[in-house]
Amino acid sequence: MANKDYYEILGVSKSATKDDIKKAFRKLAHKYHPDKEGGDESRFKEVNEAYSVLGDDKKRAEYDAYGRTFSGSNGNGGAGFDPNGFGFDFSGFANGQDFDLNDIFGNIFGGGGQRVKRGRDISIDIELTFKEAIFGATRSVLISKASQCDRCKGNGAEPGTEKVTCTTCNGKGRIREMRRSIFGSFATETTCDTCYGSGKMPKVKCKECGGLGVVKKQQEVKIVIPAGIDNGEMIRLSGQGEAVPGGVSGDLYVKIHIRRDPTFVKDGNDIRMDLKVKLSDALLGGEYSVATLDGDIKVKIPAGVAHGEVLRVKGKGVPIEKNKRGDLLIRVGISLPGKLSGEAKRLVEALRKEGI
Repeated sequence: MANKDYYEILGVSKSATKDDIKKAFRKLAHKYHPDKEGGDESRFKEVNEAYSVLGDDKKRAEYDAYGRTFSGSNGNGGAGFDPNGFGFDFSGFANGQDFDLNDIFGNIFGGGGQRVKRGRDISIDIELTFKEAIFGATRSVLISKASQCDRCKGNGAEPGTEKVTCTTCNGKGRIREMRRSIFGSFATETTCDTCYGSGKMPKVKCKECGGLGVVKKQQEVKIVIPAGIDNGEMIRLSGQGEAVPGGVSGDLYVKIHIRRDPTFVKDGNDIRMDLKVKLSDALLGGEYSVATLDGDIKVKIPAGVAHGEVLRVKGKGVPIEKNKRGDLLIRVGISLPGKLSGEAKRLVEALRKEGI
């Protein structure tokens, strides 16, 4: 349908009126009708197809502009569409004008600028002890990835040599191509594969990377883990992912896994732990040596402390900022003996008589 000249089929000019087109159609339909002697079924269908387009004002306008129709059902049996519904002016096609497809899609997706190539992101996992998670830590990991070439510093040129104007794009950094479609001629632009958009190319390519500016190698990456990080948190190191010629490096994502500690549990900016005390110390008070993340400290147990009561030790929790930390929360559990000696039973009986 797109390749047929409907005006030629009906034998009329492009300036023909609607009445001229109707008269021409009736004459040819009568001539080629299959039921008539000397009729031609294929020509009859062709004439009908031409009139179905040129006899309809909207379809004729589309055909004049684009060489085919989009409204309703077309000659191929497919539903069409109205390109003007997208908010763009396609009227220039009728005059054979060129247009830049990048401008159209730039308007659709926000801005007509070209995208910068970006390297692949990398994800790794790191396991920490509870203490490392509380106070922070520094880890060095060895990663095999595409990285900037050390010899040419990503320049692509052999050290001591210069870069010259790219012969592929003539220094523009982009390649412009003209294409034809059902809409007419349109232009597309792509990044030059020779200079990767810079407009310059090495006069002598780097011996290490072959002019790419990146090489596959093992690289040691230093990871600084902040104090108070939680299990499952992700650290992003910008630009530490895969490098790519003529673009920017991706990012490195580090997922944190914290080993469970048998004694301590993080609770926001505080650290919780349990402490078993003897019944006598719970009743009369006492002092216990407690192992903390900062080393051993002395903790006083107040007389008459209740089972499950929480003692707070200031400034022994998670570092929050400079010279400021959360607290250590010690939950007291009273340890009861499984068996009592005769003397112990006598003393307990005495306490019972006292109402204790």
